[in-house]
Amino acid sequence: MTIKQISVFVENKLGNLAEVTDVLASAGINMYAISLADTRDFGILRLIVDDSFAAAQVLKENNYIVSITPVLALELPNEPGSLHKALSVLEENNIDLKYLYDFNTVTTRNAHLVFRVEDTKKAEEVFGKAGFRMLSQEDLKG
Repeated sequence: MTIKQISVFVENKLGNLAEVTDVLASAGINMYAISLADTRDFGILRLIVDDSFAAAQVLKENNYIVSITPVLALELPNEPGSLHKALSVLEENNIDLKYLYDFNTVTTRNAHLVFRVEDTKKAEEVFGKAGFRMLSQEDLKG
């Protein structure tokens, strides 16, 4: 079970992040997670939102370069060792982790992480067999 991540390429200049969030807010798009990785000239803004297709459309209409990527969202107990267990499952099954970031939901007090992996289908399978709860887009809405 995957969720959709929006990746937006933004020029690394003052006010650009505020412009992106204004575009989304004006369109009524709610953000659940945000991650920004930057370089000297540009950044990659990664978002989990309530309506990924509407977000991508409105951002493209405002001249942003956008892509949609399936990612896994795991709900983990908020306790020591939970992340290690999830990462161990990936390692034991030779699944390459590209990146991860955390987010909050209104549903529980558990930790929530977005995993971008090399082989999403295989990761879904091994996480499921290991008993991890994967969230759907609907789960995010609370």
